[in-house]
Order: sequence, then structure tokens, then C-alpha cells
Amino acid sequence: MGAEIGNYNINHRKMINEEEQEYQQMEEFDVDFTDSELVSHVRHALKSVALGDSDNYSQLVGLLHYNERLKADEVALLVTSLKAISGAVSHIDDVQHESLLTSIFSMSMWNYGPDVMDALVELITSLAASSGKYVDACLDMLVSNFSPPFRFIESLKLPYGKAKKEQVLDRVHFALECITDLIPLAPSRLLPIVTHRIHAIYQRTPEPVIVLFVENIFKLERGAIGELVGNKRLISIVIDLLIDFDVQVGWDDILEENSHKGIFDMELEDEQILADVDDDGDDFAREFGGYGRIWKNGVVGTLEKLDSIMVLTFEHLNCCKNSGRLIEVFESLLQSFSETVMNVYKSKFAQFVIFYSCSLDPENCGMRFAEFLAGRFIESSVPPIIRMSAVAYLASYLSRAKFLPAPFVIGVLESLADWCKKYCHQSVTMNPEVHKVFYAGCQAIMYVLCFNMRSIMEIPRLKSHLCFLPLREILKSSLEPLKVCLPSIVEEFVRQAKSAHLLDAKTGSPVFHDVLESELSKTFGGKERLDMFFPFDPCLLRRSDSYIRPNFVYWSMVKKAYEDDLEGSSDDDVDVFYPDTVTAGPQDIELEEGFEEDDYLDDFNDSLNKMSITPKDSILRKRPNGKLTPLQMPSRLRPSMSPESL
Repeated sequence: MGAEIGNYNINHRKMINEEEQEYQQMEEFDVDFTDSELVSHVRHALKSVALGDSDNYSQLVGLLHYNERLKADEVALLVTSLKAISGAVSHIDDVQHESLLTSIFSMSMWNYGPDVMDALVELITSLAASSGKYVDACLDMLVSNFSPPFRFIESLKLPYGKAKKEQVLDRVHFALECITDLIPLAPSRLLPIVTHRIHAIYQRTPEPVIVLFVENIFKLERGAIGELVGNKRLISIVIDLLIDFDVQVGWDDILEENSHKGIFDMELEDEQILADVDDDGDDFAREFGGYGRIWKNGVVGTLEKLDSIMVLTFEHLNCCKNSGRLIEVFESLLQSFSETVMNVYKSKFAQFVIFYSCSLDPENCGMRFAEFLAGRFIESSVPPIIRMSAVAYLASYLSRAKFLPAPFVIGVLESLADWCKKYCHQSVTMNPEVHKVFYAGCQAIMYVLCFNMRSIMEIPRLKSHLCFLPLREILKSSLEPLKVCLPSIVEEFVRQAKSAHLLDAKTGSPVFHDVLESELSKTFGGKERLDMFFPFDPCLLRRSDSYIRPNFVYWSMVKKAYEDDLEGSSDDDVDVFYPDTVTAGPQDIELEEGFEEDDYLDDFNDSLNKMSITPKDSILRKRPNGKLTPLQMPSRLRPSMSPESL
């Protein structure tokens, strides 16, 4: 028995010595080694750890730490070792070979050339396929390569850095696709890893690194993995990131010098700001696109990241449009908006992502967004604060979106006005707290008309619809919205309405000159001050604004009803045109021949009806004999009815 044990030990030591000799030869890169011999050597090195001999194993682990200025023979040795490990993955134990696994998962492809990258991709893919317990670590290692080490940041702007970026990311995404093909559960594991990684780095990571990470998320979304993981879920990661940055910028960082101005006086025009910057040569303001003058220094780093990610998102949406995927992606955006953005306290920037997507396809996305917001406001089962937020978004959107056709805007206003009219009949006492949803709806109507009244009144076919809105009935109700809504909006609305003869002298209202808010408007706005929330006010991010600006209505573009009276008319020589819907109807107004029902109004009301949030006859008016008559609209209208085009 003793002789047998002695012989075994002698033979085992002989085998180990032979392996050490082979390893020394491999270290000197003997090209005569076959693949099977290399795998066999690594396999024995792994097995020897269990026998208490870790010398060869330690040398193997040490090779994986070579990553800087490798010579040709060192590169060849590293490639050979990685390939040999790939062939022996079934012999890797997560406990005995923990140091080897740690070294593998710590390797960054950014530190190596194409040959090492390819060998590393092969190893990671083999590890993931060998055992389910390595899948998360392999996916995490690949996701960690979405961004380069900090020392590569500056080189990303150079040709070398751009080439390196392409080499690395092509291989990373190839490996991710291979793993998801081999392992059905891998896509479900990938999403939380991406989410964890980006939230772990977004605060402390420089802007180019976080932007590159987001770029890779969009690359996943566009590829086959996006379909497996879920496009909506990947887009939600980016929207959540934008929200995280957004909430870091407080309103006090923006309006500190404008707290005593009216809503319409506070709008900052790019030209005005740039003119101020050019005058005093403020480097900080110039570097941040002219808006540095209104930002506190502490938030600039956050704004740079936010602006860059917004631009990257806009470009992704452009790609989706060009590939015919925009409507699909928009539905994901809309769901994310509903679940996150609309619930955030006075979001300042993230909402412009959906505004831009609407501008890319006004007929589908643009109108769908307005219908969604109107539906949320009108639906009684929705919490009041969400309804108020929805109608604030709706009012700001209808006022600012240059791409929405005027007939569609009128259709939305009719829906809001009908709801407000019905509400008036159910309530008799003014109480801003109890009726805050009603006041939010009234303020939304007035705000939209401040931007659109003149352009609508100059088009006879649309003027009839505007004049038949039950505005007088709403404004003169016992709820007295003119006394509760934001004074600056009331003042501007009343001024234009009187000039356009929408309101007669009996309607009347107080005129406010130097107040931004009142105690009543504070009450209905609540602690969130939703009475002062206009989410699509001008975007104060320079690069993002360049995407928004072509389709955006600025207050300076708006032709007000009191500027050059309509067609030379004046308050003194024109009777008030405000027919009562009880005694008159559209059929009593002289219209041009050949009018048909307007498609925009039909489509909008049909959409609301399908959502079961408004009566079926919302675009019908009662005639004196009690019959319902559809509103008559022209079959064709120019879509560009924005004030700028008049």
C-alpha cells in the first residue's frame, strides 16, 4: 500500500514538472503548441489548485493583468491564454478560481487591441454559456465596457479615440447578442444590470462618459435585444435618468431675478440673452449658450449632462422616424411620460423629449399626445393633482406647438369648454380648493386663447367655432374663474377677448397690473403651485433648444388681438359677436358654400369617445327645435395657421 502511494506521488510530481515546463514554453510563446495542448495545459493548471499547487494557476492569473504598452509577443501570449481558458471553462470553479474570474471580469476592452478584444469576447461568451451562475457577471462586464476608463475621455474626440470606440462597442454588442441568443433568460437579466450601472455612475461621471453610456442604451433599443428586453423599458431608463438630472435643478436656480414679472413678461428670448452676453463678454454665459446668465454656477455640470443626453435622445428619435419606428417608440415614450414625467413636481426639461417626438409626426404623435392629455383631464377617476398637471401640459402644448393645425386646437378647446360648462351647472359656490380642477381647466382655455385668439379670429371658418364656445357662461358662473385664475393670464385674456369682441362689457373682469399671483390662485394651485406650471415654456438648454425652436411658438411671435384691430374694426363701431348657443346655432351664421365636417374635429372627438371620457355628441350643437346638428367645417384647411405665418 505504501509503495502504491509513493509511486502515485512520484508520478504526480513528474506530471506537475512536465506541466511547468510546458507553461514556461508557452510563456516564451512557442508557436508549435496546438490548441488542444494549450487547453490541456490550462486545464491542468486549474485542477492543480485543488491539489494544493497553485503556481501555474497564479502565473495564468498574472497574465490577465497585462494591459499597458504590450509588446507583440506579450499580446500573442495574452491572446493564447484567453483562448486556452475559453476551451477549459467547464473546469472553472467559482470558489477555487475566484481570483481568475475576478481578473477576467475586471478586464476592459478599451485597454487592448482587436486580437485581445476578440479573444476576450470569446471567453466571456463561453463562460456565460457554461453555467447560469456566470451570466450576470458576464453581462455586467460587457455593460461596464459601454464607457471607457477616464484616461480615454479626451481621446474620444480624436480619430484614434473614435476608431477605438467603434472597435470596442461593436464587439460588446456582438457579445451581448450572442449571449441572449444562447441563454433565453439573459435579456431579462440585462435590464436591471444596465439600470444599476447607469445610476451608479451618473452623478460622479464626466459628461462624455455618461453620454456614451446612453448612446449604448439606444443602440440596444434599436437592435434585436430591444425587442427581447422591451423597447419601452430601455427608453424608460433614459427618461428616468433625465428626470434625475432635472430634479437637481430647482426653480430658484432659474427665476431669481424675475420673481416680480408677469407670466408673459418672463419669457426669455435667445436673441435678447445673446445680445446681453456679447455686450459684456461673459465667458461663462457664452460657454453655456447665453443662458449662463440665468443659471447658478452649481448646476452647470448637471445641465451640461442633461443637455447632451437630450440632444442624443432627439437624434435617436430622428433615427426612429427614418426607420419607420417612430410611432412604436412614441407609444413607449407616452407610457413613460404618464408614469414618470407627468408625476414629477414641475419638470423643467424632460418633457421636451415628447414635444420633439410630436413635432416629427404631428398627424399621429402630435395629436395623440393632445388626446391623451385631454383624456386624463376629463376622466373623473384620475386623481385631481394628475388632472391639473395634465391640463397644464395640454394648455402649454397647444400654445407652443407650431405644428398643430388650428382646427385641431379648436376641437380640443371645445372639449375642455364643454366639460367646464357641465361642471358649472353642478356647483354654485366659489371655492378654489374644492373646485381646483375646474379652475385649472378654465385657466388652460384662457392660456391657449392668449396665444391663438388672433389667428383663429382672422379665419371666418374657425371664428364661428370660437364664438360658440360657452365662454361667457363659464366666466360669469357663480364659480367666478376670473377672480381665481392667475391674474396675469386673466388680464391678457380679457384684453384680447374684449378687443376681439368675445366678451361684452357686462362680462367684465378686474384688471391686474403688478401681480403674478393672488391668494385665490395660490389656493387652487395648491402647494405644488400648478396654477403657475407651464411645462413647455422656452427650453433653457442651448443645444436642446436648437431642436425645439423650429417648431416652437414664442410669445414674441404671437399677434395679439389688440394689435392692429381686426380688419380695421374697433370697439366703437362693431357690435359684440357672441351669440347665445341656446337661441342660435351654427346654421344661423352665414358661411361659405361647400363646407363639410372637419376631419380634425371628428378625429379628436372620436378618440375621446373611444376612451369613454366624453359624451358621444360632444361636437354637436342643439338647434332651437331641439335637434342636434353637426358643426360644419371646410374639407381642407391649411395646417400652418400659427401666428407667425399670418
